[in-house]
Amino acid sequence: MTKKYDIIIVGSGPAGIFASLELSDAGLNVLLLDKGREIDARICPIQKGNAQCMLCSPCHLVSGFGGAGAFSDGKLTLSADIGGRLKELIGPDQARSLIDYVDSIYLKFGAPHKVYGMGEKTATLERQAILAGLRLTPVKLRHLGTENCRQILKAMQRHLTHKIAIKLRTEVTGIITGNGKVTAIETSNGERLDCSYLILAPGREGSEWLTNEATRLKLSLNSNPIDVGVRVEVPSAIMEELTSVLYEAKLEFYSTTFDDRVRTFCMCPGGEVIMESTGGSDPVITVNGVGYAEKKTLTTNFAILVSTTFTEPFHEPIAYGKYLARLANTLSGGVLIQRFGDLLEGRRSTEARIQRSLVQPSLKAATPGDLSFALPFRYLKGIVEMLQAMDKLSPGVASPHTLLYGIEVKFYSSQLKLTTCLETEIGNMFAAGDGAGISRGLVQASVSGVVIAREILRRLGKN
Repeated sequence: MTKKYDIIIVGSGPAGIFASLELSDAGLNVLLLDKGREIDARICPIQKGNAQCMLCSPCHLVSGFGGAGAFSDGKLTLSADIGGRLKELIGPDQARSLIDYVDSIYLKFGAPHKVYGMGEKTATLERQAILAGLRLTPVKLRHLGTENCRQILKAMQRHLTHKIAIKLRTEVTGIITGNGKVTAIETSNGERLDCSYLILAPGREGSEWLTNEATRLKLSLNSNPIDVGVRVEVPSAIMEELTSVLYEAKLEFYSTTFDDRVRTFCMCPGGEVIMESTGGSDPVITVNGVGYAEKKTLTTNFAILVSTTFTEPFHEPIAYGKYLARLANTLSGGVLIQRFGDLLEGRRSTEARIQRSLVQPSLKAATPGDLSFALPFRYLKGIVEMLQAMDKLSPGVASPHTLLYGIEVKFYSSQLKLTTCLETEIGNMFAAGDGAGISRGLVQASVSGVVIAREILRRLGKN
């Protein structure tokens, strides 16, 4: 017998969770689905001592209740200018108002009250960055920490458990439509679930699936730029002047050689470098970082990403990013690590050189090697120039002992054509979050879920 729901939400990351929270008291039959597990069952073998990534399917770090955000550093970037394109889609005033609303919900479920990125010191750092040839974008930021992030998300799940249906370990394979509207979804076990409204929030892990479904359904798509780079690890003291004020320094630079946009991303003061597998049925191993509110290491890590927009006929940024990640996987069995000094000297790093480095890797499973075998020269040149510019702002960043892990790739779905309420070209089918190419972080992903939920409630007369 076919099951019928008022609303089905695909993906239980921040977008799916906040849509669920908004809908939970309306007396509707809502189903939240995810192919991953509950938070406490999401245990990465590497973090439990395994030497290599086991390619868990799905990866516990990116799938399951809470999405990839459950294992992130837990940064709430409280700005409409950073972390997505909602400002373009819904307008700056509504974006700012909903960011404040989403922030209040995070506070309600236990987020800390401390906010970074405010005050006179921020303006001083901004001026210093300009002198180094960098653009620093100060943003109001609330840091949850990985351990707090999990607890906040578990509290949200407890709140939702008796209000909506939550079905984990269930993979959605297809979308069914009829007469220009969504009618149902299919799961990997052959089950059909009917719905009046569908919210697609599959996260970055589901971005390739969503792109494939959109192509099959003949929806309009625009390719997002691809972000490729490395994760950098330095002693925390080197970055302390920036991180104590901003927590995350959002720095931007344009390569003097190629004029490519290069930026820092996901700065984790006192954090750890991790590896994760992404890509659904055809996974690759990439590198990422986490940070904690209480537990601190002696190092700070952050990504340096080079953004490239390709021209026609190229239209497969996800496939290209996976190709580069797979090169690094082939060379290392997982993640490559190289000292910055070795990269500049044109030599591979060895276990002995890593051991005598002033910076000891937090990711012990990384394999010493040569990143130039995995990353094109254009990307490496941009990364080197960025580190040298950052060294003028934070002396020591471009030390020979600085560690580079590769590769880090951000898989963003192709941008779907959406209305201001985030509805696709198929009636009653909406798209939210990072996987839909809307957001690039927890806050704007959360906001996108709220926008959709409120539109559905309006249509149902439940406002």
